[in-house]
Amino acid sequence: MSAMYMLIAFSLIIATGFVIAFIWAINSGQYDDKYTPSVRILFDDEPKSENVNPSKKNIEKKEDVALLKNEQQK
Repeated sequence: MSAMYMLIAFSLIIATGFVIAFIWAINSGQYDDKYTPSVRILFDDEPKSENVNPSKKNIEKKEDVALLKNEQQK
């Protein structure tokens, strides 16, 4: 029974810590940004850069694919 009292006391201490952390986050301005979520959908994504000079590894893969296709056609 004494273990149960210790667990209840420990859980109340942890819960109090979470409440204090939450209140601190609110008071420090953690949730003040009300504008960005409403316009986030309008932000453009970063353009994907195409690889102008394919690496040797990519060339080897393309050659392997071409060889496999030729073997399958035979």
